[in-house]
Amino acid sequence: MNMIVPQATLATPNGTTRPQVRIVIVGHVDHGKSTLVGRLLHETGSLPDGKLEMLKAVSARRGMPFEWSFLLDALQTERDQGITIDTTQIRFRTQSRDVVLIDAPGHAEFLRNMITGASQADGAVLIIDALEGVRDQTRRHGYLLHLLGVKQVAIVVNKMDRVDFSAARFQEISDEISAHLIELGVTPTAVIPISARDGDGVAERTPNISWYNGPTVVEALDALTPARALDELTLRLPVQAIYKFDDRRIVAGRIESGSLNTGDEIVIMPAGKIAKIKSVESWPATPVSGAQGAGRSVGITLDRELFIERGDVIAHVDAAPRDTRRLRARIFWLHDAPLKEGASILLRLGTREARATVVAIEKAVDPGELEGVATKAIARNHVGEIDISLAQPLAADAYSDNPRTGRLVIEVNGRIAGGGLVLSVLAGQRAVPVDIVPVESALRPDERSARYHHGGAVVWLTGLPGSGKSTLAKALERRLFDNGGSPILLDGDTLRAGLNNDLGFSAKDRTENIRRLAEVATHLARNGHIAIVAAVSPSLHDRAAARGIADTLFREIYVATPAEICEERDPKGHYAKARAGTLQGFTGIINDYQPPTSVELTIDTSRLAVIEATDAVERMLSHTGIIFDEVVDLAANI
Repeated sequence: MNMIVPQATLATPNGTTRPQVRIVIVGHVDHGKSTLVGRLLHETGSLPDGKLEMLKAVSARRGMPFEWSFLLDALQTERDQGITIDTTQIRFRTQSRDVVLIDAPGHAEFLRNMITGASQADGAVLIIDALEGVRDQTRRHGYLLHLLGVKQVAIVVNKMDRVDFSAARFQEISDEISAHLIELGVTPTAVIPISARDGDGVAERTPNISWYNGPTVVEALDALTPARALDELTLRLPVQAIYKFDDRRIVAGRIESGSLNTGDEIVIMPAGKIAKIKSVESWPATPVSGAQGAGRSVGITLDRELFIERGDVIAHVDAAPRDTRRLRARIFWLHDAPLKEGASILLRLGTREARATVVAIEKAVDPGELEGVATKAIARNHVGEIDISLAQPLAADAYSDNPRTGRLVIEVNGRIAGGGLVLSVLAGQRAVPVDIVPVESALRPDERSARYHHGGAVVWLTGLPGSGKSTLAKALERRLFDNGGSPILLDGDTLRAGLNNDLGFSAKDRTENIRRLAEVATHLARNGHIAIVAAVSPSLHDRAAARGIADTLFREIYVATPAEICEERDPKGHYAKARAGTLQGFTGIINDYQPPTSVELTIDTSRLAVIEATDAVERMLSHTGIIFDEVVDLAANI
């Protein structure tokens, strides 16, 4: 719900411009956030006429004492349960600021809403009960503020009346919470003792806190620095929709930052296509003159016909976002199931949705404990830094460069599962220069599938050397070809002798080897072929990255032949020798190999003949929609 103070209260005196700050107030449940907000409205003269008297009368009729929190807890369910379950935005004025105060839920069940509130804020007020002190939820909120990039935090120690306004107790809490925040890289702007119920320390220093010489809450809010105006940042216009009116194609969206005007030269990312803005449109259909700034929803026409789709980002040519398929992000995880390496997710960034794979997890932390988690997973209500591999390129900014386009949301199975900040658009990823336009094939996918009787796919066979990957890959290639298909074998060692002969066997080089294999295989698959990759690819991380590149085209087969049998066979006896000093022989390879945890098919070639294993792969490709049924039927009759 939104509680907006009447415009007469907010009117700017004499038409002058006053800075505005957006502040989120957070804290453990029942530590007094809503009470403080109600008191702030009263102390700053921001309550509508008669509002306070009306609420006091309502309380009297109900036979209950008046509480300042009643100003905000307007929903009946909230009054019944005694907890705030929504994010409430309140506007009021201090001596030098227009303040938008966001009251966010403190209960653990409502952390999603708290994140929503904090994500909009320039600064924060973290409230702590003087009697209860710093709780796990308090630490968690502190970490969330750090996670969401909030650098200005004022600490309010409330309910000092419950500890007889003890200066010693206040100092104890101040030291503990300050140390916690400083460890996160956030230095508190102030630590303030108050009694929100009685008004001590809210707008004035009362005799009860005569030992305190710092700012009041109102003075602390006045001291917070407004965020850099969005109009001062570079242009970012995420495309929401494209409309066709008479002979015009109108590209519509909201300007998140910067400004635009007719005649501006712009680039559409991630494709890198360049055009000029022919006109800025409004409804009804009349051209708009003058620059349009951040926060405005606009429609623009271009001076040339270009293919543009929802999720593209429009920017000025000299300040474009990066085009990338790899991001590093710090996220807060909300899903019941832990987030693990190799997980498939849906990522939302602005108006773009993209399938993605988590290729690495680092610094997994329980914000309540501030201790790193040894496992490579992020549990519910925990925080971690992750590397994300995207199935398709998108335009992105680091949060530090542009907070409007540097926040992301993660969805799993149709449910919001987490969110956070883009820390970096990872270097070394493919960023297409604006003067390069990839050329698409002259053949449509349906033309190829009509001829081959199958769709494109990357069939990735992983397993120990000697497990039978190459033997199975060649048998599958022959089977598909004989049935009229278009299979192409990409053997890991064969490509090592050519395309990848500049790579060694360090962890970094092996990762690059797999990336190149995946890129080539995916290009073939997108053009209707079945790319059969036979590669040890020992790292879960690297295989997850390969899946992220191929996305829905990826089919992983684990050739799970026992190690002792692989060592006896070792048809590529040179394998261990070639890697001497890196993997220390066959035993080193076994120790280095990370078996898959979730694949489309597992095969043990010590239990199946080659023809039986090939049948199993063919059935899997049929069941997952790659091979059409008539091809399988034909194979069965041969």
